[in-house]
Amino acid sequence: AWPNRVHHQTDGGRKECRQSTMAANQSSSNTPTLEEAVECPYLDTINRTVLDFDAPDHACSITLESSPHIYACLVCGKFFRGKGKHTPAYTHSVEEGHFVYVHLTKGTFHCLPDDYEISRDDPSLRDIRLALHPTFTREEVDKLDKDRELARDLFGRRYLPGFVGLNNLNRTDYLNAVVTALGHVKPLRDFFLMAANNTNSSNGHKSGGGVVPLNGKSKKRLVQQIEHAEFSPLAKSFSLLLRNMWSPHRFKSSVDPHMLVQAVSVASNKRYHVGKQADAGEFLAWLLHQLHLGVGGEDGKRKKKKKKKSKRPEKSGATSVIHDTFMGRVEVTTAVRTRRRRGEEAALKILNQGGMEASENPSAEEDIIDEDDRAGSDDEETIQRKRLKRETHQSLANETVIVEDETVTETDFLQLTLDIPEKPLFKDEDGGLVIPQEPLVNVLRKFDGVSFGDVLAMQQQSPENSGSNGTIVSKKRRYRLKKLPNYLILHLSRFKRNGFFVEKNPTIVMFPVKNFDLSSYVFPEGGRDKVPTEEEVKGMSTKELKNILIKYDRADLANNAIEKNELLQHCLDFVSTSLPDLLADKYDLVANITHDIPVEVGREGKQRNPLEEGSYRCHVQHKATGQWYEIQDLNVRETMPQLIGVSESYLLIFERKVAA
Repeated sequence: AWPNRVHHQTDGGRKECRQSTMAANQSSSNTPTLEEAVECPYLDTINRTVLDFDAPDHACSITLESSPHIYACLVCGKFFRGKGKHTPAYTHSVEEGHFVYVHLTKGTFHCLPDDYEISRDDPSLRDIRLALHPTFTREEVDKLDKDRELARDLFGRRYLPGFVGLNNLNRTDYLNAVVTALGHVKPLRDFFLMAANNTNSSNGHKSGGGVVPLNGKSKKRLVQQIEHAEFSPLAKSFSLLLRNMWSPHRFKSSVDPHMLVQAVSVASNKRYHVGKQADAGEFLAWLLHQLHLGVGGEDGKRKKKKKKKSKRPEKSGATSVIHDTFMGRVEVTTAVRTRRRRGEEAALKILNQGGMEASENPSAEEDIIDEDDRAGSDDEETIQRKRLKRETHQSLANETVIVEDETVTETDFLQLTLDIPEKPLFKDEDGGLVIPQEPLVNVLRKFDGVSFGDVLAMQQQSPENSGSNGTIVSKKRRYRLKKLPNYLILHLSRFKRNGFFVEKNPTIVMFPVKNFDLSSYVFPEGGRDKVPTEEEVKGMSTKELKNILIKYDRADLANNAIEKNELLQHCLDFVSTSLPDLLADKYDLVANITHDIPVEVGREGKQRNPLEEGSYRCHVQHKATGQWYEIQDLNVRETMPQLIGVSESYLLIFERKVAA
């Protein structure tokens, strides 16, 4: 309820109010200035039901200009430029009698046409300030995964913060699903929720630029931190959208992603635009890269170097919260079989090693170089021997051979792309597809570190590029995971493009929702660490206890302990509860994005693009209650975890069991 105020409708009433306020301020030296302390008598004219700060563009409704100084009328909800005389906002206040405005960028409240700033401490304006620019404290962010209470919007509808619907702006369901999934990745969510605060960070980063350790952990994991004002427009829009999704102070129970869609369209040069359906997997990879750059991450890819067995490869450091959360390392072994001409040097080597009469005559190289066959230069037998060796050398040099080359490189990744087995050739009686099922562990054989997969075969090269390289007969690759991130993204490649249309593989990939063990797919440098026993931990010194906590990114426990007994207890708890899961590489599902197509798509006589005709939906879990929710645009409903594992999953995000 708002306090009762006298509503002066005449100019004389407004002047009398301002004069009395100025007199009261001049009478006391301890009273704040007029700009800070004036209370407006027109606050009861505010109509909250017409306010919508999710507008697609904060532009003046009269001049259609976009500028840093756009004000929203809190009586009718329209946007106007400026507040000085002869500006649209000033004219609107005089003609319509609407006196209360808010600056959309600064969040300050003003009374026009008198042109004075309303006190920011007025409790009746707190809900508008939080609806315009939602903010979160460190304590509020820490309680998000534990809060069970439902929020209530302006119309009395209840909703669960973080599990709200996003408006589909004409085929933007791929963006809604990706943003919903990323909004439940804890480090990423916390970073962008806290980004707009004075303490500009996600996990305790202090404001200001520079490189700082994440979450107070070891200095090996350094994250680039810049001010929120220096974020790219895309990163700012993404941060604002996440704050709106998790805010319990919304005027409505849904969110319109207008500003993010517009920022994505500009940043991608309309590659991802309203009215154009897109591949969610490609969009996720593009969005993560743009967010990495937008929050101060380094541009450019690290150069790949050939692996030397005598030296360990250099470790790459994360430069943003994106890389720190999602980046892993993989070793790629490429085996190439090439058909090419043997060459003069290889042919000469064969002749010298066991060629014709090599032991009784001079070296083959001398005979081949000496081409003087004139009468009298050598005897006839020597001439015949030289001619025969030259012909043999030329024949060996022109002979086509198969050469095998193998190279080993290490590279970073943000998501792993998995190839799904091909769909069956035959269809059912109604012309529909027979949908097979495949366990995720079978699909992950690509990264078992043993199997080689074909990349291309019988690829013909152009004559100008062939040269000594010849023609590639086959090219295979083997992938060996060296390091898994705390949050692993799996992209199930379902769409295949040929020269005529796009095909979708409907194979259902079954996966566990909890305790997904990936230890058999990881080959860390130096082997896997062993869990120390309780006796070994008790026999460690203070330095050794701190080192074992710092090694596994728990420097916060080591730094908070004052006495050795406290440090020993922290280490024992960590070794007995968290370390086994950490070394076992066990993961729990965080989010699942599926792609659905209408039943008639793909049947006989109806060749339509499944990517254009389909739609995306996302599954996320409320950790406080363990309840899973299915979110598709504005529709939010409960679902069972048994149904998630048998859906047509397209993108999976797993969380390491100790990451949270």
